[in-house]
Amino acid sequence: MRFKNVFNIIGPSMVGPSSSHTAGAARLGRAARQLLGVCPEHADIILYGSFAETYWGHGTDLALVGGLLDYSPDDPRLPDAAEEADHLGMTIQFDKGSGNYPHPNFVRIRLQQGERTAELAGASIGGGNIEIHEMNGFDLRGSGQYPTLAVEHQDSKGVLADITRTLSESELNIGFMDVDRKSRSGEAMTVIELDSAPVQEVLDRIEQLPHVTRAVVINLD
Repeated sequence: MRFKNVFNIIGPSMVGPSSSHTAGAARLGRAARQLLGVCPEHADIILYGSFAETYWGHGTDLALVGGLLDYSPDDPRLPDAAEEADHLGMTIQFDKGSGNYPHPNFVRIRLQQGERTAELAGASIGGGNIEIHEMNGFDLRGSGQYPTLAVEHQDSKGVLADITRTLSESELNIGFMDVDRKSRSGEAMTVIELDSAPVQEVLDRIEQLPHVTRAVVINLD
């Protein structure tokens, strides 16, 4: 649990009632939406632990849907998120998960828009803070506290060097990096937390690198 300052402990500016069940949930939904890159047409949301038992009373469902609409935790539209999603034609399925999960406030979000899909799993750890545990089937960690570059690529020699060199040439500083792969020389994914968000030109340069499939930014601030 990485609290950076006293305001993380007190809690964020938000539409209540709970920093864990509402603010953190909105941030998780928003992170999944930004990983997809567009507003989803369908969402499967699997809730675990405390999330699964109390989501109706704490507004976790509305917060997650608001995040999928790219609302921040303090957006006054959060209480009406379900109506807005319905107006946009978004279908949403809530289910309770079973088995092992790493935190009482844990959720898995699967999104679809046409042929594009995304999946994010994470936890709301208190004070509106989140921990990302998985992205698109990869075991990856992220805090959501900094602009996060997510790059899908092949597990090939020199890919990480090319990505980090591109960031350095763009004067972007790396604070944290995590990498996972499905197999040797197979599909891989890298997440990089940066001090500032890269502009679209930088993303385009990264996507043009050899063996890179896609690059997106998750920026919750």
